[in-house]
Amino acid sequence: MRDSVSHPALAQWMQETQAIVEHALEAVLPAADVIPTRLHEAMRYAVLGGGKRVRPLLVFAAGEAFGAPRARLERAAAAVELIHAYSLVHDDMPCMDDDVLRRGKPTVHVQYDDATALLVGDALQSLAFDCLAHAGGEPASTLAMLQRLATASGSSGMAGGQAIDLASVGVKLGADELEAMHRLKTGALLSAAVMLGGLASGDLSIEARAALESYAAAVGLAFQVVDDILDVETDTATLGKTAGKDAQQDKPTYVSTLGLAASKELAERLRRKAHEALAPLAGRALRLAELADLIVLRKH
Repeated sequence: MRDSVSHPALAQWMQETQAIVEHALEAVLPAADVIPTRLHEAMRYAVLGGGKRVRPLLVFAAGEAFGAPRARLERAAAAVELIHAYSLVHDDMPCMDDDVLRRGKPTVHVQYDDATALLVGDALQSLAFDCLAHAGGEPASTLAMLQRLATASGSSGMAGGQAIDLASVGVKLGADELEAMHRLKTGALLSAAVMLGGLASGDLSIEARAALESYAAAVGLAFQVVDDILDVETDTATLGKTAGKDAQQDKPTYVSTLGLAASKELAERLRRKAHEALAPLAGRALRLAELADLIVLRKH
């Protein structure tokens, strides 16, 4: 299979889309000189100028496949990234993973303080839903998007997965238990990104929705499997966050549960599954297929 990670057309599309998303985030975030200035400054610090923007890229790839208006995709992509940024701010705090490095710079609680970091996460989460509520289009479509993002963010999604993760320190989980945890902690928001892009079109057939759901489930889990592999194989400077943290904290991972070789095989199976899921969409899902490759074949 062609390695689309290094394909020039994908790289250009990614660069252009990332610039669009950065501009959308700049626009929706409060200015740093607006009271309360310290909070707004910290919110911008947490969100802007960093990260791979994988979730916004998935929003745009799915949305463009179904002709969704760019303005709606900008709002949906910004909303997903705001939720993701809030989760990172809270995850890095001393009461959670207690990390000092994120996206190659000090974490928010280190750069500011614990209380500010807590408020940054709270404010970013609220802002995400405000942003998505003003996405335009048919109210029923916007409501479906809001519901999907809310479910993916809460106790039945990302927050619930994080709770299980914290309760699993020092506990040996089986492969099925580990998968269930990561489908919530990481997979739910990645899946929501894909579905928000499709829902932004306002006109998804049952077949198209099923294809996107299957694809989203595969890439959502693959992302975490590869994260676990990179935590073992890649250094801190390359990752932009502390490498080896999971092992230090005795957290169950795919590598600790299945082994490195089996984890790599699983990631490859999930990549193939993502491609197979897109078959009913014919040729209009090229970017989604390329992003599946990117997620699995990335080096950081």
